[in-house]
Amino acid sequence: MSGTLTVVEPATEGVLEEIPRAGVEEVDAAVAAARAAFPGWRALAPGERAARLRSLVAAMEAEHESLSVLEARNAGKPIASARGEVGMAIETIRYYAAAPERLLGDTIPVAGGQAFTFREPLGVVGLITPWNFPLAIACWKLGPALAAGNTVVLKPAELTPLTALRFGALADAVLGPGIVNVVAGPGRTCGARLVEHPDVAKIAFTGSTEVGRSIAAGAAQTIKRVTLELGGKSPNVIFADADLELAAASVPGSVFDNAGQDCCARSRIFVQEPAVERFMELLERAVKSLRVGDPLDERTEMGPLISAAQRETVASFVPDGAPVAFRGSAPDGPGYWFPPTVLYPIAPDARAVREEIFGPVACVIPFADEADAIAMANDTIYGLSGSIWTGDGARALRVARAIDTGVLSINSNSSVRVTTPFGGFKQSGYGRELGPHALDAYTEVKSVYYATGARD
Repeated sequence: MSGTLTVVEPATEGVLEEIPRAGVEEVDAAVAAARAAFPGWRALAPGERAARLRSLVAAMEAEHESLSVLEARNAGKPIASARGEVGMAIETIRYYAAAPERLLGDTIPVAGGQAFTFREPLGVVGLITPWNFPLAIACWKLGPALAAGNTVVLKPAELTPLTALRFGALADAVLGPGIVNVVAGPGRTCGARLVEHPDVAKIAFTGSTEVGRSIAAGAAQTIKRVTLELGGKSPNVIFADADLELAAASVPGSVFDNAGQDCCARSRIFVQEPAVERFMELLERAVKSLRVGDPLDERTEMGPLISAAQRETVASFVPDGAPVAFRGSAPDGPGYWFPPTVLYPIAPDARAVREEIFGPVACVIPFADEADAIAMANDTIYGLSGSIWTGDGARALRVARAIDTGVLSINSNSSVRVTTPFGGFKQSGYGRELGPHALDAYTEVKSVYYATGARD
């Protein structure tokens, strides 16, 4: 063990917990435990594996409130948001608990016999998860990986490991030892070791595009399977014929949820020119009414940033003299607070428009017409999420088809569902999580030919 890991509470800057810090030796031991458990987990009858996953759901439901409070304190998110995210984690495991009995192959008629396919688990899978939605995103990966018959090593982010460790204890008790193994330590040691380990068959990573590039390069050395869910700079396209009141009211949830620390944050707000003045009036009202404060207060809608370093990074996008149209509030005193901020007018090539901020800062940019909106929305290296607001249904579908992004919503700021695929285009990554498509990333297709021709 490589010493201890100090877990800080973002709202108070105080120490929340001291935990053992994992290193390379702990990762190797976790991989060995997962490898030893794999044959038994894989060999379970599909109905038995499903039953154990349903028991895990029940154990999580019994801990729903305690997990929510722990997530709120560790990640600095409002308790209402934390409850929703833990609920989604539970729903994700429940959804994939139905999958073991539905992992079907194909039968294919061929000359001289019959061919059929099997969906086989990969083996030991390494899961590397971020600090912004700790338990929810971990379960996006855990659900399909376990349902398909793999065993896992989960490496949560250093800043927010506590709910992952609690989940690991529940999984040990319900599923059996070695099936889920949690290692809490630095990415540069634990994450890197998972990527290079010869007994790890796949890496599923959520995090920055920069780190994703290094993981893809490292995994190539052993030809590991990889799925990457990376950065985003998502557009929020608002046409003049949209319901402007509803669109403006949705912005705090689409940009400032989780204090803007969300790869789906729709932080580039494109507004059609005739509607800009009215939209800005409505948006100012919505932003200034946002309640920012103690994560455990039931009324809180936005909490602090995750760390002092993250606050410093976000502040660098709003230097003195930045075109701040208006800001919301933020508490004084301890805590990594930053007020929700809207920049306007701002040039389309400004750093705040081009780069992922990962904080509560949004940019408003006018556009002329549909073609202009599409061109501006696509003018980015990213392609993860986004919204389109219009009263014209045909236009909504045209624009949705034309924007290069993996997940879109129309007249809504919500784009993530347990039952639908999630993932990005371009440098926002590859592969899909959630929905039935996620299972493909945790299995290999085996084709078997059975000769049935007559013999002499």
